[in-house]
Amino acid sequence: MELDHWAVFGSFEQDRLVSAASMYPWEDDVQIADLGVLTLTPFRGKGHARKLVRSICKYAYDQGYEPQYRCQLDNQASVSLAKAAGLTLFGKWDVVSPDSAE
Repeated sequence: MELDHWAVFGSFEQDRLVSAASMYPWEDDVQIADLGVLTLTPFRGKGHARKLVRSICKYAYDQGYEPQYRCQLDNQASVSLAKAAGLTLFGKWDVVSPDSAE
């Protein structure tokens, strides 16, 4: 989540920014937009992030992009958010680094 991305959405409670989502296109020739979201701890579980993810995904579709929400599968809060926003698991990948065990 970065404020200088292609699209940035916010959710407010009592005039305070409590959650933000941003999105950026992958490449010029790929119509995929990657998104991220952050919510202040005291405001989690109130639907702010779910509404933002749904809104920013609609914006992506309206702009001709397929939204992509990536998260660690052991991050239960993020996985739950994706499900609550109506997203479904598309795929999984393993990251291999020079430090990875063989």
